[in-house]
Amino acid sequence: MNKIKYLFIACLAFISCNSQEPTTFSKEALNDTFINLEGQSVTFKDILEKHKGSTIVIDVWASWCSDCIKSMPKVKALQQEHQEVAYIFLSLERSEEAWKKGIDKYAVKGNHYFMQSGGWKGPFGTFVNLDWIPRFMVVDKQGNIKLYKSVEADDKKIKDIL
Repeated sequence: MNKIKYLFIACLAFISCNSQEPTTFSKEALNDTFINLEGQSVTFKDILEKHKGSTIVIDVWASWCSDCIKSMPKVKALQQEHQEVAYIFLSLERSEEAWKKGIDKYAVKGNHYFMQSGGWKGPFGTFVNLDWIPRFMVVDKQGNIKLYKSVEADDKKIKDIL
């Protein structure tokens, strides 16, 4: 009986250690490339570097995603409440044209990038274990991931960090 008890505790410890959320981005995620509104290719590292010294809220979204669209009023409220924060929108749109139309249609204010590398299964998507959108993350002024995963713009964890 003791063997089973110890095995259970060992398995639980292993699962707990492996489920820890990362606090920094992987080299692969940082080197993933996105397209900016000017049509230039930029790495995720460059995107973060542009906002170095600022708290960043990342919103992975798409205009075809009903949950993303439903969350936009909450995103806008968050932006209104925390104007000092940089807002980065990473789009999983099917095309650059649809991406730009979605930004205009929903009047999304912030820094916009198109995920060209495969989105869900690209280096960034794989690193963050992208399984649902919208997906929100918060990065602190030092570039550390403070919130790895949230699917609600009005999540108390986001507000507590900001």
